[in-house]
Amino acid sequence: MSRIKRRSARRSAPRAARRAAHRAAISVLAAAAALVTAVPAAAHDGSARPEEKAALGAEHAQEHTKVREQILKLGGYSQLARIDSLNSLTRSQADVNARFHPKAFGQFAEYFQSPDFAAHIAMLPTGKVLLFSFERMETDPTEEPAPTNTLGKANAGRAFLWDPRRGTGAAAFKKVTPPELVVPDGTNEKRPAPFFCAGHAFLPNGMVGVFGGNLGYGGGAGAKLSLVFDPWTESWSVNKDMEVGRWYPSVAAAPDGRLLIMSGHTDQGWGTSTSVIERFPAKSHPVPFEKTLIPKDVPTDTLRVDAPFGTDSDYPHLFTLRDGKVYGLGRHATKQWAFDPVAETRTDLPARPDGVHRGYGSAVALPAGLRGPDSVLVLGGDRDDPNTYRLTSGGDWEKQQPRAFGRTQDDTLLLPDASLLTVNGAYGIRDYGNGDYNPKSDLKYRQIETRNALGEWKLGPAQRLPRGYHSNAVVLPDGRVMVTGDELQQLANDPKIDDDMNGSIEIFEPAYLHQGSRPSLDRAPDGPLRYDTAFTVGTSTPDQVKKAVLLAPTTATHSLNTSQRHLELGIVKRQGNSLRLQAPPSANDVPPGYYMLFLLDENGVPSAAKWVSFQ
Repeated sequence: MSRIKRRSARRSAPRAARRAAHRAAISVLAAAAALVTAVPAAAHDGSARPEEKAALGAEHAQEHTKVREQILKLGGYSQLARIDSLNSLTRSQADVNARFHPKAFGQFAEYFQSPDFAAHIAMLPTGKVLLFSFERMETDPTEEPAPTNTLGKANAGRAFLWDPRRGTGAAAFKKVTPPELVVPDGTNEKRPAPFFCAGHAFLPNGMVGVFGGNLGYGGGAGAKLSLVFDPWTESWSVNKDMEVGRWYPSVAAAPDGRLLIMSGHTDQGWGTSTSVIERFPAKSHPVPFEKTLIPKDVPTDTLRVDAPFGTDSDYPHLFTLRDGKVYGLGRHATKQWAFDPVAETRTDLPARPDGVHRGYGSAVALPAGLRGPDSVLVLGGDRDDPNTYRLTSGGDWEKQQPRAFGRTQDDTLLLPDASLLTVNGAYGIRDYGNGDYNPKSDLKYRQIETRNALGEWKLGPAQRLPRGYHSNAVVLPDGRVMVTGDELQQLANDPKIDDDMNGSIEIFEPAYLHQGSRPSLDRAPDGPLRYDTAFTVGTSTPDQVKKAVLLAPTTATHSLNTSQRHLELGIVKRQGNSLRLQAPPSANDVPPGYYMLFLLDENGVPSAAKWVSFQ
């Protein structure tokens, strides 16, 4: 967020002029557009203008007056514009998607409002989804809504849970406000922890560690916040501050279950990134494997090795591969390393072959059958380069098949059938193809892309909203995909801006959900599973099951998703309605924690998942 405020044309244009320029570019009802761009400030006094009365009549002129009042009340962006924009997107989505049959391409099946922008998201092992972000500063999508440079209690975080089992209405959401505390911004004002633009990852007991956040000054000064969300009690806990402040850090789980925290801008402001690697919990404290072990007042400690990603590597991609090392892939082509969390050493990796700086793009640890991943696919982050790049744990880079076009701000997910799905994307940080802070989007950025087992990509149907910066997506336990995020587009397309449901969620059904009946997974072990041993699951469709897979739940932000993982489990015995499955060899293959277990048929159609855990 910080660089948006410095880099866009906002520095050189007065606020009123910028708003007028953006409004002129937005498709609005003709009368509203004329009022927004042509009526002088002196006319915004609540009374109809004489020339309007003469030309339109008293009643029609008064309607124009009401529109002007609404525009002023809503920060210069008319509610008519929001409704017209959403209607236009709805129509164009239907027109485009008529060409894509769900059986071959999947379909977007639901669209509904939510109470949060979801700049951060986590698929919890309770089946609920954690959404969190910030209290908005603006309702006008042509202005920055986040409190990046706001001191005091207005700089506050917020969080909600969505329970898919309760449907899509307001009652399906629960507010889970972060702890109120004072951050060192000089105001001494308590507020819900301003944790937006933090980093996060799962602990082995299913809890989410959240590290860093915003102090409200310096264009993005990093907070030392260390929080944990407990999905079992649906509450937050506060831990001891980190050693350094972090804004835009990355977090990944090591094979021992501890979280490694890297990069981020310090409490001195944007451009003062840290190379210190911190570990949570510190080695002097136990790893929380049990649900009842809730980290509170637990410190981090620092590793002997550093991670010098630099100021141009916000949110580096981190992945734990099956050699037990954590691979850190920076935005700059030369900043690529492998970290050994046990020896606390760093190994240089070859530069990425594209030789360029890649912005907010996605990366995925690729499936490798019955073992943990041994390679990563880097894609997106360069609007001019549609190619994808695979890095193996041996340090070799290889250019892979391209997507249809280059895009940034995309989210790429591993699906149960081992295919990849890209949703969301844009031309630039707040640019959807028509200039900074212009909500109008090129249609192509709304189209999904999928990658099959041969590495081939194909374009698919369009989502309702364009979603770029701060967009997110997760795979749900029933195999559907939840798509959300991007506060600019959510504000630009909110049908009722003055209520408490200013976010939106879309549900995508992959093609495998349109291939016929699902196999059934009726029961799975409740307790933790051991590595390299067999365990039994129950199914009422044993003859339909051809494969069993583990899919890690994900927690994501800013096109960063460090927890994705897909493994096959060997089916070692079939007996009646029971299957005997072989667990992965070690924690290097599957770091301890919770996973979704799916059974698949020969066409890749998945069952609904059951949750299993490894210790």
